[in-house]
Amino acid sequence: MPHVPPAGEPVKPSPAIPVSGSGAVPVSGPGAIPVSGPGTVPASGAASPVSGAGANPVSGRTATPAPPRLGSPQPPNGGPANVGARPHAAPPPVGAPPHPGRPPHAAPLPPAGAPHVGAGWPAQEPYVPQPRQEESSGGFPPDEAYGPVDGALTVPPLPPLPLPNWSDGSTPTADEFAQRRQARPADPVAARGVRGALSRGTLGLVTLPPGRREVEYRQYVEMVRRNFGGLRQVTVVNPKGGAGKTVAVLLLAMTFGQKRGGYVLAWDNNETQGTLGMRAQQDFHTRTVRDLLRDLDHFQGAQGRVGDLSQYVRAQGEGMFDVLASDESATAGEMLTAQAFGEIRDVVSRFYKLIVVDTGNNVRAQNWQAAIDATDQLVVTMSARNDSAETASRMLDHLEQHGRQRLVRQAVTVVSMPPSRRHVDIPAITRHFAARTRTVMLVPYERFIDSGEPIRYAGLTSASRDAWLKVAAAVSEGL
Repeated sequence: MPHVPPAGEPVKPSPAIPVSGSGAVPVSGPGAIPVSGPGTVPASGAASPVSGAGANPVSGRTATPAPPRLGSPQPPNGGPANVGARPHAAPPPVGAPPHPGRPPHAAPLPPAGAPHVGAGWPAQEPYVPQPRQEESSGGFPPDEAYGPVDGALTVPPLPPLPLPNWSDGSTPTADEFAQRRQARPADPVAARGVRGALSRGTLGLVTLPPGRREVEYRQYVEMVRRNFGGLRQVTVVNPKGGAGKTVAVLLLAMTFGQKRGGYVLAWDNNETQGTLGMRAQQDFHTRTVRDLLRDLDHFQGAQGRVGDLSQYVRAQGEGMFDVLASDESATAGEMLTAQAFGEIRDVVSRFYKLIVVDTGNNVRAQNWQAAIDATDQLVVTMSARNDSAETASRMLDHLEQHGRQRLVRQAVTVVSMPPSRRHVDIPAITRHFAARTRTVMLVPYERFIDSGEPIRYAGLTSASRDAWLKVAAAVSEGL
């Protein structure tokens, strides 16, 4: 254990080493003992620096050495201190030079980075700062450096956030943006009945909304005017003569023509002599379907225009539809074939959007079968008589047996009412065909139609026009 003097006992200064005269130790050059800096040995006792501001002379008053630090090596038996030891010197006074203890004539400091060489100090490599490594964990070492911890809870990683779904319908589209330009429809104003008369009588000063019946009427008109998306064919069938097929074809074509504005053709596809041309309005010519069949080469390819076709069809004026009549001669030649029906249909489909076909009474005829094959909407007509209804029901059996189930299920049944309902079982007819077809429509008796004269739209009663408008709306719904 190093010797520590007791309290109050003065510390004996170390003997001074002469720096001049005989036996002096050199202070510079080889073998010199440093007088400043690390390993400095006091020149006389604990002398102040040799030179510099505030320096004391080398010989003269000695400074009281600082007490030794605990744990530092001490000379045995109070001997002199080791020459290479670093004394615990007092801090330099205020105003001292930046390097106290270094004489002015001392050798300059080595350049920065050069190894420091001196007595008692081994050569040192210059300090090279290492580049600072970025830590990826916010200044903390990675978790692997700590190793696993016994008993620690393992927290599973959070699942990744789901990517936004840009096609879920929440993003507006250009079509939705363009819909803002659509004009807001005007408030409906009554145009029929007492409400419409009041509006016309006051010159529009009093306007009332339409009633329930007028609202239904407008809905039917909109249904008839809807876009079918292409050519459509409606076929009217019943093998029983006098079942009202020709009247239904004319009134359907007339209603569609009035509400849609034309492009409607009524075609008599009777295998023999038909009556459609007789019940329609007459035109400047009497040509029929056989004349068109003979001149089909005029319409092959890009040839033929709607003006050329008007030489074979009969315009109906106010009805705004055309009629393609069948051969009206009782001594006509051979019946139309399925191929002939297809060729004629290819021509007329270039000029019309809706074709209403009247059929004959022979379900085995080729042109009858060809018309069924091209049908988009089937219409079954009958009078409110048991024989007419039974014939229609057997025809539906025939169609279902030949794979026409869907056509039968989507059919529209039209029942023409007689002038008197006595001895007629209307509920039984309605129940039977309602179970087999899509809907059953009842049309009132019209004396003007029963007369057999050519049918004009203006000659119909309002009840008949409204009833056939409902039938046309039901037919349009299936197209």
